[in-house]
Amino acid sequence: MSECPLKVLLLAGPFQVRGTHGYTLRLAGLLRDQGVQPAIVTPDASRVEEITRHDLGIQIFPNLDLPVWDRVVLHGLADALADDPPDLIHVQVPRMLRQANWLSQHLECPYVVTVHEHPTARERLRFNPERGRRIIALSDSLKTVLQRQMRLPDEVFSVIPGGVDAQPMLHSPPVLDPEHVPVVGTAGPLEAVKGQSFFLEAARRVVDTHEDVQFLIAGAGPEEQNLRRLATQLGVSRHTTFIPNLFDFEAALAAMDVFCLPSLRQGMGTIMLQAMALGKPVVASGVDAVSTVVENNQNGLTVPPRDSVRLAERIRELLDDPVRARALGESGRRMIRERFSAEQMVMRTVELYHAALGLTNGAVAAVQANGDDQSS
Repeated sequence: MSECPLKVLLLAGPFQVRGTHGYTLRLAGLLRDQGVQPAIVTPDASRVEEITRHDLGIQIFPNLDLPVWDRVVLHGLADALADDPPDLIHVQVPRMLRQANWLSQHLECPYVVTVHEHPTARERLRFNPERGRRIIALSDSLKTVLQRQMRLPDEVFSVIPGGVDAQPMLHSPPVLDPEHVPVVGTAGPLEAVKGQSFFLEAARRVVDTHEDVQFLIAGAGPEEQNLRRLATQLGVSRHTTFIPNLFDFEAALAAMDVFCLPSLRQGMGTIMLQAMALGKPVVASGVDAVSTVVENNQNGLTVPPRDSVRLAERIRELLDDPVRARALGESGRRMIRERFSAEQMVMRTVELYHAALGLTNGAVAAVQANGDDQSS
């Protein structure tokens, strides 16, 4: 294995425009720089731009995630990989663990899994300690929850925070530029747990005192029609723009002056990290791992979940004090560079791959050196 790059199969669920799948795309894009040959397999990549699908060599196996069909599809996938099997499977979302357990046995290679969000009380990870080597949690709080629920040895769990591109977009206007209408936004899947209804209720309160503010909701999901109706009922529809058909959130985040994360339950909040990397001041619910990232009044503002009154007050604070808003945004951007860069995430993930496979330091050096030779 030391004579060729480490081969890792990134087993993903159907791609959607959300933080969990942005994680997979960033990981795949940077692994080659660390002497790893990644291959992404997914049931559906229609929400990934064609050029990205081509550049990353994403392989699509329809129905891979469906219980009725997945065994047939898995046999086809195993046959396709038989001549050049991976050294390791990296399961990108827990919902694909059933498939990972089957592939791991038939391809005779172990797997690791990344868990992005706190599981509900009824959710159970199908992690098989005989085939699985590591569980990657994106935060310490998530690791604690998983340990308590799964009752596995501490060494099975590793904390590797999600990473994002720490470079700001070029030609982006300054936050709360007086020559532009202020834009307060949120982005992510439109699901009840993400709290967008409280964002709209806060918007109703903000427009009572700031009539020129516009609100932006980027993303798609089952709550879209309910949220559109709520905007009309609250009388803020003319102040609110929905953008559901996106391949990623980059342009939407760049258009915002203030980013809000009103979630009721939340993992690391990768989309929030992207907003902070762009220097956008954030107002976020202080829940789960978010409270370990956003330091109130230092690199962002926090509010209690479900509290639209307090959310509106904190939005007004930023609108009324652009200098403070910009300072918070810059503090957040510095924090991202120090703690949450994509490069740091990938380097730590590759170290975990080596540990999971039991490679010696000498073997690791040989794999990395071979990867450097190929990249040059």
